[in-house]
Amino acid sequence: MKAIFKRSRLCGKIDAPPSKSMAHRYLVGAALSGERCTLTGVSYSEDILATIDCLKALGTEITAENDKVSVDPQSFMKAEDPILMCRESGSTLRFFIPLALCMGKKVILKGSDRLFERPLDIYEELCREHGFTFEKDKNLLTVCGNFESGSYRLRGDISSQFITGLVFALVYLNKGAELEIIPPFESRSYIDLTISALRSFGADVSFADEYKIEIKSSKMHSFSGEIEGDYSNAAFIDAFNHIGSDIEIGNLKPDSLQGDKVYTEYFDKISNGTPTLDISNCPDLGPVLFALASMKNGATFTGTDRLKAKESDRGAAMHEELEKLGGGLIFGDNMITVPAQELRYNGKELDSHNDHRIVMALSVILSKTGGIINGTQAVKKSYPSFFEDIKKLGAEVELL
Repeated sequence: MKAIFKRSRLCGKIDAPPSKSMAHRYLVGAALSGERCTLTGVSYSEDILATIDCLKALGTEITAENDKVSVDPQSFMKAEDPILMCRESGSTLRFFIPLALCMGKKVILKGSDRLFERPLDIYEELCREHGFTFEKDKNLLTVCGNFESGSYRLRGDISSQFITGLVFALVYLNKGAELEIIPPFESRSYIDLTISALRSFGADVSFADEYKIEIKSSKMHSFSGEIEGDYSNAAFIDAFNHIGSDIEIGNLKPDSLQGDKVYTEYFDKISNGTPTLDISNCPDLGPVLFALASMKNGATFTGTDRLKAKESDRGAAMHEELEKLGGGLIFGDNMITVPAQELRYNGKELDSHNDHRIVMALSVILSKTGGIINGTQAVKKSYPSFFEDIKKLGAEVELL
């Protein structure tokens, strides 16, 4: 699918979509609770559908009606010969591997080729140390083990998804455990989200100190609530405001623990100067920050290495597409500089790199320059209604 943009200015009011990060965590938390739970405000992006599918494959009964999801976990982790379909969701894959290792039987996890190109070495090393099965192929992984509670140490400069996955497994085992994080500790905000969600279901999980997570045996219970709005995706809407649009965004919790809430501060700095910004704790914002900086006075971004292991190599992808518009990025050691540049659409169609956040970042630029993006169906991964929403706000874009 391709999107054909004409220059346009957006205005109006819109609610941010529900948080994908929180929906993942509340769905898993509901399964861990052992009691029926109801979650509202769920958006059925490809990633969330992957997590729902995996929970079902492990025996959880899930019913969905509109934005309401009912989770009955009575048979959770009791499935025979489970096959977990993770689609392209890195969160889903990394969240469910440790749970699969708790089952004492062979579990197969499947997904796209690109998904299994993303790092899994942390779990591979854990399996090797404990004599567990860890067999990876082009688009599937087979694991088998008897993961146990205890004390574990994990590097803090890896994706927080690995830490969250281990926390889920240790909560499921419910025998008490400690997880020590070896500094530097990046993306801690995502672990705060995990702990916040689990505590809603009665799990006794907390930071004992800055680098140690303590999981105590606890009696979990049912929880019903609404998924809060997503700062990560709201950033791609709010970016239009910094290039001349006038959009009011609702459904964002002011005291949210979401780390990507920092985008509001970063957008202001980019709009008012040429800042140096650390994105090691908010890598999902990389593409939209690059897009905005390219249309302003430029900026330098540190902590960019983790962009290489996302749905695409996001630094390289944005550089390739900005080059087509007469711009580009400058790469350094764990650093990317966006110079001041004049972007123009020269008839070269842009490419999504099958990355939802690349599509949305390029859409912001093309609202000013006009142009075409190919592969726009990638937005279904996190924000299926993105084009519908920006069209309601006045974006002149045709989908073919």
